[in-house]
Amino acid sequence: MANAPALLVPLDDPPSYQQFEQQLCQRLEQGGRVVSYFARRLTTADIELSAVIQDSNGISLLRGLATHQTERVSLTPRFASLHIFEREIFEQTGLPMPEHPWLKPVRSPVEPMESYRFFDMTGKEVHQVAVGPIHAGVIEPGHFRFHCHGEVVHHLEIQLGYQHRGIEKLLLQRPLAHAPALVESIAGDTVIGHSWAFCRALEALAQVSVPEQVEIARGIALELERIAMHLSGLSGIATDIGFLQGSTTWGRLRTTIINMSMLLCGSRFGRGWLRPGGVRFGIAPEVGQRGLAQLVQFERDMAVMVELFRASLTVNGRLHKVGTVTAELADQMGLVGMAARSSGLPLDLRATLPGLAFSLLPVPVATVASGDCWARAELRILEIGHSLAWLRQALVRTDLDATPLQPLGPLAPNAMGLGLCEAWRGEVLHTLQTDSDGHLCFYKAQDPSLRNWFGLAQSLRGNEISDFPICNKSFDLSYCGSDL
Repeated sequence: MANAPALLVPLDDPPSYQQFEQQLCQRLEQGGRVVSYFARRLTTADIELSAVIQDSNGISLLRGLATHQTERVSLTPRFASLHIFEREIFEQTGLPMPEHPWLKPVRSPVEPMESYRFFDMTGKEVHQVAVGPIHAGVIEPGHFRFHCHGEVVHHLEIQLGYQHRGIEKLLLQRPLAHAPALVESIAGDTVIGHSWAFCRALEALAQVSVPEQVEIARGIALELERIAMHLSGLSGIATDIGFLQGSTTWGRLRTTIINMSMLLCGSRFGRGWLRPGGVRFGIAPEVGQRGLAQLVQFERDMAVMVELFRASLTVNGRLHKVGTVTAELADQMGLVGMAARSSGLPLDLRATLPGLAFSLLPVPVATVASGDCWARAELRILEIGHSLAWLRQALVRTDLDATPLQPLGPLAPNAMGLGLCEAWRGEVLHTLQTDSDGHLCFYKAQDPSLRNWFGLAQSLRGNEISDFPICNKSFDLSYCGSDL
C-alpha cells in the first residue's frame, strides 16, 4: 500500500556508493523527502549506508556501500536537511564528510569534553553565556552555549549526549520478548509513539497484519498521549510567561487525560498497552462510554481556558514574534512534526501514511504559518481539538474489546522492517534488520527530536537570551530521545 506506515524490504548486496548517491540525489531533486539516513559498519573497511525516502508513492529504502577511501563529498550543501544525518554517520563510523559546512558530532564529542572547541564569535562586545549540563529541577543534562551581543543572541550551540544508554545495542542483546519494555523507555513521554513504530516494524518482518479494531485501539492510545503531552507543553509555556491560570488548569486537565489512559489500559502513560501482534487491553463498550463522558467535561474546561489564553495581553505580548522559524528555514533544515507544522509545513504521517486507523477515521492536518512561540502554542490547541474529535468517533465502536494478540512466528531472513508513527512531537522511525537466520542484527530508532534541536538553535537568533526558556518549552524536545 502506498499509504502504509510500514515496509518490508528483502535485502541483497548493496550497490556501490556512486549508485546510491545518484539515486538519493535524484529522488530528493524530484520532491522526495528524507525521513532518515544512517549507517551500519559491516567490516573494518565496509560501511553500509541506508536512506529512507518518502514521496507520493509512500516510503522506500535506498542502500549503498562505502569505505573510508570512497571518493565522495558531503551532500549537505545541496540538501541541507541531510546535515544532522551526515553528522551522526560521521560520529558513529568516522566516515569522512568533505565539504560539510559544520561537521561536529551530534552527541558526545570524540575528544574529551574539557578540550572540545565550541563555535566561537569574536568582538569586544561579544560574550558567551554557558548553561548546563546540570540544570535546576528535574531536567535532563544538556549544554547550551549562547553567543550574545548585549542581550541579543547571535548563535546558540547545543551539546547533548551526557547520558548515553546504548539502547539500540541493548535491544539486540536482550531476548526479543524484552524489547517492548525497552522500547517504551526510549522516551518516557512518547511511550505509545515509539511502541507503535516498533510494532509496525516487527510485524512487517513477521509479515503479520493486525485487524481493524487493533489499529483503532492503538490510535486511541496515540491520541490520548498526544493530548496529554500538548497539555503539558501548554502548561509549561504558561508557567514560563507567568500566566498562572493556564499553568494550573492545563496541568489539572492533563491529569484527566492520563487518568483516562489508566482507565483503558492500567497505566497513565500507556505502558504495556501496545505489543507486537495487537494490544494487551481491549476497550469494552461500557468503558468507552465512561471515557467519552470524561471527554465532555474536559472539553468544557478546555474551551474556557483557551478563550482566556488567546485573549490575554500578557500571552500575546510574550509569545508573538518570539522564536520565529520561517517555513523556508524549517523546510531546509528538515524539521518534522509539530515544529514543522508550526512553521506552516503540512507534514503529518497521519495524513500522508495514515495506515488503517487514520484511513478509516481521517484526522485533519493543523498548521500555523507564523512559526513563532505563539504558533507552537496555538498548534497544540488546534491538535488537541482534532484529537478529541477523532476520539469521539473511535470510542463509540463496540468491537474494541475483541483484540487478542496474534502470534508473530519467524521473522523474514535477510530483510529490513521499517515502522513509522506520527507521535506528538513528530515522526518516529524504527528500523529492524535480520541476518540469514532471521535473527535481529541491526536496530535503528529515531526520535523526532534528533531533527528538531537545530530548529531550536535557529529560533533564538536575533532574540533576547531571556526568550530562551519560552522557545525551549515551545519546542519541548527530548534529550534522551536524541541519545540512544
